Amino acid sequence: MKPEQQNGQEVSAGRVFVIDDEPLTLKNLRRILEKDGHSVSTFTNPFRALKRLEEDPCDLVISDVRMPYMDGVTVLDHIKRSAPNIGVILITGYASLDGAVEATKLGAYHYLEKPFTPEQIRELAREALEVKFLRDQCLLKSQEPEDLIENSLIIGDSPKMAQVAEVIYQIAPTECNVLITGESGTGKELAARALHAHSHRKQGAFMAFNCGAFSEDLIANELFGHEKDAFTGANSHKTGLLAAANGGTLFLDEIGDMPPPMQVKLLRVIQEREFIPVGGTRPIPLDIRIVAASAKDLKTAAAEGAFRQDLYFRLNVVSVVLPRLAERKRDIPLLAYHFLERFRRRTKRKIQAISQEAMDLLQNYPFPGNVRELENILERAVALCREEVIQVRDLPPDLAEVELYSYQRPAGDLLNLAELERDYIRHILTITGGVRTRAAEILGIDRASLWRKMKKYGLE
Repeated sequence: MKPEQQNGQEVSAGRVFVIDDEPLTLKNLRRILEKDGHSVSTFTNPFRALKRLEEDPCDLVISDVRMPYMDGVTVLDHIKRSAPNIGVILITGYASLDGAVEATKLGAYHYLEKPFTPEQIRELAREALEVKFLRDQCLLKSQEPEDLIENSLIIGDSPKMAQVAEVIYQIAPTECNVLITGESGTGKELAARALHAHSHRKQGAFMAFNCGAFSEDLIANELFGHEKDAFTGANSHKTGLLAAANGGTLFLDEIGDMPPPMQVKLLRVIQEREFIPVGGTRPIPLDIRIVAASAKDLKTAAAEGAFRQDLYFRLNVVSVVLPRLAERKRDIPLLAYHFLERFRRRTKRKIQAISQEAMDLLQNYPFPGNVRELENILERAVALCREEVIQVRDLPPDLAEVELYSYQRPAGDLLNLAELERDYIRHILTITGGVRTRAAEILGIDRASLWRKMKKYGLE
């Protein structure tokens, strides 16, 4: 399947089988679909269609439900058993709720009632082929080693992520230090692992450490290790992360939270390419690549004296800036299917797809928690889903609340600007769990301004 241009818009073109016992319907559907660049094969006999499918698979099947040789639901069942990634659209002149439910449970992409318009068929075919393309990509990824699937994939084909991937793959073979910046949940460690996986150090260890989670003494102990009897309770030698990462990559997350004295020690390690364990006397040679990450603006922090400038310049040889998920919404379907495949493998569930309604809801959501939030949403959906297709009911309720947000009062009158601001601030506080720092970041104001507005509107 490949992108084609049709009337200035990109259309996903694929191989389509159409099954119907009415020749006129086959002729009309062929004409509609071929206008969008699809390769179309038509069949009046479903047995012949299934035989051809075994020999020469297609991307999408559009089948009538009532046919003399085999009904469309049976066709659907045969296809999903042999080739579950192929999309199936059922069309019928005798639509019923029970029939639609049965078709959905068996994995039909859509259940369309006659008469339908050419636009309906075009749109459904495009959407079904996009889902097939995404699922095929996830299947290819699932055949790669587990550690690569989990830890070093750059997922996304949006322009911003294409730029990120290009930079990562270009600098991965070099030895320069890299600084990765981006909001929490954008995938900074994933980008660091991708750098390592595509570098000459990929056979070495990848060690990750969060600089904001420990005190100065604990950071020194974790990074440098210690000799026996170096301090009270040091009953044995401990190898630090610097030594463990020798020959590989050390990832320092939240580097902006590292205490100033430790910044000095890290700077010396980078300059001298050696370190001394706590309680030790002999320097140990070091051959590592350092990849640091921060959600903070380290350039501003360095200019203001909150972070050492010399260390900032040592770390920021090359910078990689990860976009917010809201800036790359085109990637949400691909990411969603990637997570679906991951959690399917872990839980052994037979979930095949995400309904279009659920996907629309995901694409309309602002994702303050970025990719990590999307991952959590899909893990929850897989756990709750009772069928083979994830539905809106399997998603968190607050996603629907975002979509239903109205600019009107219950009486129908429009909100004024102050009321709109009040409701939006309340909404952001709700989705951030009341974390004011995060809410202020989303709103683009400082915490003091947010506090004043909360006091003004009685939201304290």
